[in-house]
Amino acid sequence: MVNPKEYDSMTEEERTAHDAAARKKEAEEQATLPFKWRQTLVDVDITFEVPKGTRAKDLVIDIKKKSLKAGLKGQTPIIEGTLTKEVKLDDSTWSLEDQKEITIHLEKAKSTEWWKAVIEGHPEIDTTKIVPENSKLSDLDGETRGMVEKMMFDQRQKAAGLPSSDDLKKAEAFKKFQAMHPEMDFSKAKMG
Repeated sequence: MVNPKEYDSMTEEERTAHDAAARKKEAEEQATLPFKWRQTLVDVDITFEVPKGTRAKDLVIDIKKKSLKAGLKGQTPIIEGTLTKEVKLDDSTWSLEDQKEITIHLEKAKSTEWWKAVIEGHPEIDTTKIVPENSKLSDLDGETRGMVEKMMFDQRQKAAGLPSSDDLKKAEAFKKFQAMHPEMDFSKAKMG
């Protein structure tokens, strides 16, 4: 992995080649895992195959706030270890699909973070290269939604060469201060 300064000094072609090589290496490392996983900002879904005809009573699935163990009873677990981030236990579940595939749904405790890996010590992904799927603002909790709406507003303002929401707040506070102190001369005041 190159450092950010080296990456910034690369040509567009060098960056493209570097990114392609990094994605290939990442895909090869992820393929060595005995499970597949995907994530959104709010959850992580893990899937792995079990022998056809497997029933729930044949499984050991233990989801804890910071650890996960899953597999067939009496056998080495398919997945076991410390999770890279905490999960919400009440919202995390698992299911057995068609008696041959396990799906484990982990609800992230912090819904504003990408995970580099499911289990500590497993191959990591480059979270800076994640392109999130489009989601609806209504899917987000109130605090996250407010933060995203503010970021979107600021991005539109910047693209139009207009002041950000923070700059607008400062200007409004300055106007109020001016109105409260008409005796003061603000002609040489600068906002910065």
